[in-house]
Amino acid sequence: PNGNKRTKLKSILEKNVEDAPIVSAKSALIYDLSAEKAIFSKNPYDKLPMASLTKIMTAIIAIENYKADDKLKVKKEDLVGENSMGLSNGEVLTVEELLYGLILLSGNDSAEVLANNYNGGRSEFVKTMNNKGKSLGLSNTHFTNPSGLEGDGKQYTTVYDLLVITKYAMKFPLFRKVVSSVEYYIPYTESHKEFYLYNETNLLTSYPGVKGVKTGFTEEAGFCLVSYLDYE
Repeated sequence: PNGNKRTKLKSILEKNVEDAPIVSAKSALIYDLSAEKAIFSKNPYDKLPMASLTKIMTAIIAIENYKADDKLKVKKEDLVGENSMGLSNGEVLTVEELLYGLILLSGNDSAEVLANNYNGGRSEFVKTMNNKGKSLGLSNTHFTNPSGLEGDGKQYTTVYDLLVITKYAMKFPLFRKVVSSVEYYIPYTESHKEFYLYNETNLLTSYPGVKGVKTGFTEEAGFCLVSYLDYE
């Protein structure tokens, strides 16, 4: 938010403790990027599971290590989890197309394709995710997979670390374009079926000024959300 609207938002949130908003989430953070200042926080450094917010880092690694028009092949082992872009074994899509599936439909299959085609394979991709976190100065974040699914290790972060990760991701024009898209159509080609993708981050269409970024949910993590709000 800018100008008077930012001042108004601060006046709402910067109250005495007894007047602070009641937030049911285990952890929350509202940060003013213009002033570089937190204007509300609750347990910002608590380590918690992050569900599909993992995919923000997955997108970073993909954008930094692939070209947008690189073509990646889908394998049977990529087809995991309930959330899916709808990929089929043997299809070939570009990295950019996979990023839309990764973010808009929170496709676990998209995440696995991006990871398994990486130089060195899936384990090296996850290692690169953790190394990127360290390079950003994060000591309370750890990744064990590219999708955020439970069951294959301890994966956690904090809302503060998510702020740092997301600020970094938003530096990439492709990431900003993808996360701000309400829908995206991928036409049929000889290498894949057609896809109609609709963004599950419903705040894009229901809350003025929201420009993305990502939702997430698992039984372990509960409901998770990172949003970017920009008042013109």
